[in-house]
Amino acid sequence: MKRLHERLTPMLKEWVEKGAPGCACTVVKNGEVVYQEHFGYADLDHKTPITADTIYRIYSMSKVITCVAALKLYEQGKFLLNDPLEAYLPEFKNPQVYRYNAFGLRNVSAASSPIRVKDLFMMTSGLTYSGDALETERLTQELMGKAHAADIRALSKALAAIPLAFDPGTHWKYGLSHDVLGALIEVISGQTFGEFLQKEIFEPLGMNDTAFRISEDKRARLCGMYDRSEDGTLTLNTTRDAVYQPGCKHESGGAGLLSTTGDYSRFAQALAQGGELDGVQILSRKTVQLMATNHLGPQQLLDYNWPQQKGYGYGLGVRVLRDPADGGSNGTLGEFGWAGLAGSWTLIDPQEQLSVVYMQQMLPSLEPYIHPRLHAVIYGALE
Repeated sequence: MKRLHERLTPMLKEWVEKGAPGCACTVVKNGEVVYQEHFGYADLDHKTPITADTIYRIYSMSKVITCVAALKLYEQGKFLLNDPLEAYLPEFKNPQVYRYNAFGLRNVSAASSPIRVKDLFMMTSGLTYSGDALETERLTQELMGKAHAADIRALSKALAAIPLAFDPGTHWKYGLSHDVLGALIEVISGQTFGEFLQKEIFEPLGMNDTAFRISEDKRARLCGMYDRSEDGTLTLNTTRDAVYQPGCKHESGGAGLLSTTGDYSRFAQALAQGGELDGVQILSRKTVQLMATNHLGPQQLLDYNWPQQKGYGYGLGVRVLRDPADGGSNGTLGEFGWAGLAGSWTLIDPQEQLSVVYMQQMLPSLEPYIHPRLHAVIYGALE
């Protein structure tokens, strides 16, 4: 695809000159790698270049893997999406909710309905991330300060003790739902979350560099994380790396994995090809379709109002393109994927047999600027 190289390469080089210290991008069409390039540095001080085997913190791109892993158990009849979560994680029985009256006064009362398993997939559970806007967020922030020392069952039980931000199923809010989904996988499978991922996804797909921990023999391949100031100055940031060290118990289904462009591209290719790659079936075609269907109602779509997601709905752990005109998008109706905190991004399009994996390590990531432009250029180069 000559046009893809002519358009994408200059844009990525410009981003490295003006933004991230390095980046990489892999595009696969009809099972063939049509673009695979990397630019800039993994370590600015030592001038270590980004290579094909550079390892990245993929943060929330972990969510797609977690949801696929859980859907494997769904396909085995181990749970149904409308099941109450308390049937598997009893700590979530009788959830409480923070409510506010017209004067802003807060009280706690019983939730109007239980959390369903699908509320974890859909981010409609009432669980949140850390923050200071809501009491649920504040208490979650206190808890997450110690989370790296706890396993995910302990985290799930601690989260269940915090009143929810809203009645389950009534709103959409980004949060720790997929971390709890990891705990659900542990309980149902009888394995640790990491063991289940390794056995059911990583080993079958040959994802040899995807894990929750960085081993000593791979440490030199881990890309540096950089903070970018308003004037473009880049500063190495190692404050977030404790969770990747050997001995850490926490396996975050929402943000904990490390991976490479090659590994994640194999995972994305499998989903683009109906759940199968090289004879390995990780999900059925129909379950991939269910995952990539918008599951949000009108109120939840109003909550899901990130600027870079305009025109998208939300499926089972993924954005789903539902209105290309509203989003100003040249993509295919139903294409799906997600992104990570430091700028990683994946796009999966079964209709076009297309998958894209982009990696970088920078905070803030400039996601609203970068990802829509990647999308426009890649679709604009399709023949």
